[in-house]
Order: sequence, then structure tokens, then C-alpha cells
Amino acid sequence: MTGLLERHIAAVTGGASGIGRAIALGYAREGAHVVVLDANGNGAAETAKAITGAGGKASSFVLDVTERDKCREVAAEIGATVGRVSVLVNNAGINRRNAFTAAPEAVVKDWQDIMAVNLNGVFNVTHAFLGQLRATRGRIVNIGSIQSFVHVRTPNSPAYTTSKHGVLGLTRALAAELGKDGVRVNAIGPGLIETPLNENARANNPELVRIFLDHTPLGRTGKPEDIVGPAIFLACELSAYVTGAIIMADGGYRSI
Repeated sequence: MTGLLERHIAAVTGGASGIGRAIALGYAREGAHVVVLDANGNGAAETAKAITGAGGKASSFVLDVTERDKCREVAAEIGATVGRVSVLVNNAGINRRNAFTAAPEAVVKDWQDIMAVNLNGVFNVTHAFLGQLRATRGRIVNIGSIQSFVHVRTPNSPAYTTSKHGVLGLTRALAAELGKDGVRVNAIGPGLIETPLNENARANNPELVRIFLDHTPLGRTGKPEDIVGPAIFLACELSAYVTGAIIMADGGYRSI
């Protein structure tokens, strides 16, 4: 099946690499005009270039999701120059692996930085595009985590777990409020996905990977491409009666 996202304009935050880049490429293959958003402007432009080079439609904009005013400015510019966004993927995120009992300065900085990107960033971008999404009866796909439910069995920043619980809560709250406008809001919960975000942790801490794999029935880490199918499903009409849900793409992590 092809062309599932024809005539859609899809904005993807954190689209320069990893899961965001994979979703952007996947959406383009299904016919969407993809707007790649990232604080890394060169990376965002490279993703857009990869799409157009393959015959797809794409634009790129520099966006730091922590800057609320800038989110509004970029959303307005996209609406005026590209068209009204009908699919929004809130993917931008960061992680740190300091425990709550680490040095106080590190813990406080982790909390502030992670909340600013992972939770406030979702709010900022969604609020900026809200008018366009309501006008297009659009759909929002938030990237949560297995840590939207559990604190994984590794030393990890409690700020990350809290932020991803918040993403799921915001997903459900917006689904309840925006359903009357025809806007569907869902989330995806990835497990351990091999991305640049966790590349150093995987390389320097093989025990971390082993702990994840021992708890994953499929017995492997995920690839960014493993998130593309669920992201397409939630963005297209195949999921027309799905809202307020989270699709777990974790290799079965939460089943045991």
C-alpha cells in the first residue's frame, strides 16, 4: 500500500537524525510533504535533501523546541510558505544517565534540560501548530518511551522517566480535548532503539545493552526504521478511530 499520506504536510521535530529522520523519510515515501525541524539546521537540511533527492517533497527549518516564541514564528512561516500542517510528530528529545543521587548540580541541570526539551518542547510545538491542526482536522504523534510506564532496570535519569510519563499524560489530555475538532493525538513507545542519542552509552556500557536485551522477548535492539510503521499508521486514515493511545514498539519489553 502506498500513498497513505498523499496531500498531507507533516512536520517532524528532531528530524535531523535517528527516529525523527527515519519517520521523515518514511512519511515522504507515503506521499507527504515533510517539514524537517531540528536545532541542527545542517542535519535538518540533509534529511530534506535526502527526501527530495529520492523524488519526494520536503522543506527544513531550524527550530529549538525549547524556544516558545520561535516555535510560533516557525509555525507561522511554515503555514504561509509551505501550507497548513496536518501531521505533527513531536520527536525531539534528549536523555542523561545521572542517578538522582548524583552530584546535585548534575541532577538539577538534567531535570531542567530534559524537561525543557522532552516535555515543554512537546507543549511548545503543539501549541504553535494548534490552529493549523484544528483547521486540517490533523493528527499528532508524540514519541514517548517504555519509560512512559516504567523506570528501566538501569541507572538512568529520573528526569527522563518523568518527562516521558508527562508526554503520555499530555497525549491523553489532548486527545480528550481535541477530539471534538477531529484532531487525533497518539503516541509511540520505543524500547532501546539504536540512535545517535544513545550511541556512546551503547558503546561504553555493554552491560546496559545486555540488561535491555535480557528483558526483550525479540532479543534485539530496535532500529529507527522499526518506529516508521507505527508512525505511518497513526498519521494515516488506517487509524481513523484511534486516539489517546500509545503503540509500544519495544520488542516486547513490557510484556515480561
